[in-house]
Amino acid sequence: MHTPPDIQKLLSQIDALEERLMQMQKLAALGELTSTATHEFNNVLTTIINYAKLGLRNKDEANRTKAFDKILAAANRAAKITNTILAAAKNRKKEFEPTDFIGLVSDSLLLLEKELSKYRITLEKAFPEQLPEIMADGNQIQQVILNLLINARQAMPDGGTLSLKIHYDEENEMIDFVVRDFGIGIPQDKLPRIFEPFYTTKSAPDETGKGGTGLGLANCKNIIEQHQGLIRVESTEGKGTAFTVKLPTVIRTKLIEELGARK
Repeated sequence: MHTPPDIQKLLSQIDALEERLMQMQKLAALGELTSTATHEFNNVLTTIINYAKLGLRNKDEANRTKAFDKILAAANRAAKITNTILAAAKNRKKEFEPTDFIGLVSDSLLLLEKELSKYRITLEKAFPEQLPEIMADGNQIQQVILNLLINARQAMPDGGTLSLKIHYDEENEMIDFVVRDFGIGIPQDKLPRIFEPFYTTKSAPDETGKGGTGLGLANCKNIIEQHQGLIRVESTEGKGTAFTVKLPTVIRTKLIEELGARK
């Protein structure tokens, strides 16, 4: 069936707009990652400078040793942050590869450690000792993790508990990741729209410059669906919100690819 020229033009314009939207989503996620890393690195530098001054002022060996220990610990943390960012920068391949999901979550928590502490967020983790790898673009999945963690922190402006759970669904070869906050919650009338591009329940970015674009959760949904996964949300106003991300293991991904090849 022949498609009329005007319809072809309209479809082409829609494709172009969708591509531009994807680029905007990626830039927004990259901006938040860079902002987070820069903020954390600045905290580390402040610690190093302060303890260096302390060591210079104090001549007794005990205080100088304490200062050097603090400087060494801060420098090691700075190295971890740098390595995390460098790894993300180097991983620009579009192909998916076997990826350690717990490692991605741990790296994300490293970047947000000081921020969570500043806003009095208590972390509760329930991670298995071993977990099958997922077939993923590590950079993209880390963007999702960071976005969900930042959203949870912002939902508890007066502090609170952030619960993270990772579960291996062996029967279905899926990895379940649950991010639960006990904050302000999302009104039921707004809940169905939170994954829509440019829709946000926030009035503006917070003091850290994060959030408010309406692109974060839309980008998360696109990324998870590209990884043949699912993302869902449950929320009660005044009691909190739980996001659940389900991602296929390497085994499930290969089975899906084999079935597709047979067809």
